[in-house]
Amino acid sequence: MNFVLNLARYCTFHFVERLTRLSSLRDTMKFSAPRSISPSPVRREPRPTRRRSTFGLPPDSSDEEYGLAESDEESVSTLSSSASSDSFCYASESEVPPPQPKPRTAGRSLEDQYHKEDTIASIRLRVRHKDPYEEWEHQTRRDAFLSARNQQTRISSQLRRDKKQLHSKDANRLAALHTKQMQEVEAALASFKLQQQTEEQKLREQWRERDRQLWQRIENVIQFEENKVKAKLEAERKKREEEERKRKEAELQKRLAEEKKKEEEERKRREEEEKQKELQRQEEEKRKQAELDKQRAEHLKAEEEERKKLGLTTAEDDWRRARSALKALKAGPMKTVKSNKELKSLWSAARRQITPKVGQLTDDPQTVSRVSQQIVEIMRPSQPYPPEVYLALLSSLSKTILMQAETEVTAEKHSALPIAQVTVNLLWTLEGFSEIFFAKLCQRVGGWPIPFSIPATDVDGKTFSNEERTKAMGIMTVDGQDEGLSEHTARVAGIMRVYFHILFAPTPKPLDPLFRLPRYWTWFARILTDSKLLESPVAPELISTALEVGGFQARDIWGQQWVKLLGILYEGVTTGLHGTGRLIGGSAAPGPAARGRAELEIERIMGVIP
Repeated sequence: MNFVLNLARYCTFHFVERLTRLSSLRDTMKFSAPRSISPSPVRREPRPTRRRSTFGLPPDSSDEEYGLAESDEESVSTLSSSASSDSFCYASESEVPPPQPKPRTAGRSLEDQYHKEDTIASIRLRVRHKDPYEEWEHQTRRDAFLSARNQQTRISSQLRRDKKQLHSKDANRLAALHTKQMQEVEAALASFKLQQQTEEQKLREQWRERDRQLWQRIENVIQFEENKVKAKLEAERKKREEEERKRKEAELQKRLAEEKKKEEEERKRREEEEKQKELQRQEEEKRKQAELDKQRAEHLKAEEEERKKLGLTTAEDDWRRARSALKALKAGPMKTVKSNKELKSLWSAARRQITPKVGQLTDDPQTVSRVSQQIVEIMRPSQPYPPEVYLALLSSLSKTILMQAETEVTAEKHSALPIAQVTVNLLWTLEGFSEIFFAKLCQRVGGWPIPFSIPATDVDGKTFSNEERTKAMGIMTVDGQDEGLSEHTARVAGIMRVYFHILFAPTPKPLDPLFRLPRYWTWFARILTDSKLLESPVAPELISTALEVGGFQARDIWGQQWVKLLGILYEGVTTGLHGTGRLIGGSAAPGPAARGRAELEIERIMGVIP
């Protein structure tokens, strides 16, 4: 690169030097070149001078290459002055002044004109002359420039190749060094790992030996204690057998004497009964005749009495009944049992027996029957419990069943069937269980079993506080925080699934009207008339649960009326009730998903109807 710059500087300097020599030669020729002798004594008239442009000389003239003629210099000076005078800008072309007229020059003599023409001719001859030495010099410099450029290119390429090879060698050396170091590190790690594994294996063996010796000592102590206990139990067993044998002999003698006495009393009682039966038969005939007369008199009130017998009550009546039973249970038996140490001990012992029994339920008829019988035996022992303890145990039993439904049915809905069957067995077996179970059911899930919207006042006329009303609605509180909507919906749906199975379960004798099959129709009729309940996201979830449990059986029982009710429900979960656009469950989650499940259940039931 430096060579090229030096060559350019040299050519520029040579060109300026040559131009300077040519200018000085022109000045010498102007004043010292002799005028050629005219071949004719008479000269032609000089032609009028005219303005010549810079292009007046031929293209091959030396003036074009090295300088300007005198007239051209004047033109350039004129243009420069004109350009300098017009250097400022005008607003428009109309404002540009016309060019200044060129002043006429004074006439020259004929001798000066001849001298000028001779000078120009001499310059042209000089300029058009080609010097072979200069041509050779130019060509030599051009070749030198090309040779230098090729040499520079070749040297640069060689330098790049050498640099690339050097980098490659360094990279290979570093890679080999890195590989060697990695091998050394891996060898050290492998050695350390092997040492660590050896130490760990040694420690494991020591711990195993220690554990073996420890467990051996424990087993020896246990075996020794077991032998002592076995010897003691054997002695007690023999003593009990001897006492039992003596007690049975005494009971046998006593029972023989009592049986003989009972036979004598039974004979006398039969004689008295025969006399009493004859008197009762006569009185019964009189009583039947009186009843016939009374039935005729009360025929007008028969319809009202029949409604009461069927258990057709209002939703508010059912809620007040459940709420009153719950308050009476807490204020009466539960308070008494908890305040009395002996009663509380009896209650706690029986309650601890009930909880494992309910947890052993499986979907097997034998297991259901066995668990039901065991619970009945716990609730009705040979020595009956005091009334307060019995009612408290009924409350604990109800709570245990409902909590089992919350945990198991929420996870697996098929587990609701055995829980419902055990509950049905207890409802028709245990006295007073129906009332307490329904009260506890409403306590756990609010007014959904009725269904009924919880009012602002309690049954005693006292206004609910926010916490009390939330609790009455069945919303649980965990660590001071109300349970979430999704958790509440799932929990209520699990308990209500058990309740719907109870309504359809077969029973050997009628249950309380709150647990009979007509309550299934009543539940749907009431929830469709309660706008507050329909707006809750829990409503479509419970509707889909109820349809899944008993939709097909309800179709077989109520026929076309059930189809009409399904049509109203389908309208409520798809387009809105009565064309209002108000969907069951509202827009909050999990309302849309529950509506979808209810819609599928309705379509599934309607699809099997001819």
